Amino acid sequence: MASNSASDKPKGTAKRGFAAMDEATQRAIASKGGQAAHQKGTAHEFDSEEARRAGQKGGEAVSRDREHMAAIGRKGGESRQSAARAAAEKNGSRSAGSEQSSKGGNKQ
Repeated sequence: MASNSASDKPKGTAKRGFAAMDEATQRAIASKGGQAAHQKGTAHEFDSEEARRAGQKGGEAVSRDREHMAAIGRKGGESRQSAARAAAEKNGSRSAGSEQSSKGGNKQ
């Protein structure tokens, strides 16, 4: 029994139609569709209030992931700490005082 190369290929993996086009051609076609919708009057445009609500909804969704939020906080803390250390090294002679005040050890 002979097999041909077309039947050896799994079905549904080859790009066809729009997906097979290069990115520039896809963008050009999509742009024409957007322009036509605006001319027809059926295009949707966000107003500032609607955009604000959408951003708030996205922020709420992200903040539900506590591990992700903790990682963001750690990264920000590390960045702030390294910036304080770099500033202390740059100032040189004031490094002991700057280091002490950055740790909250400057008591008066």
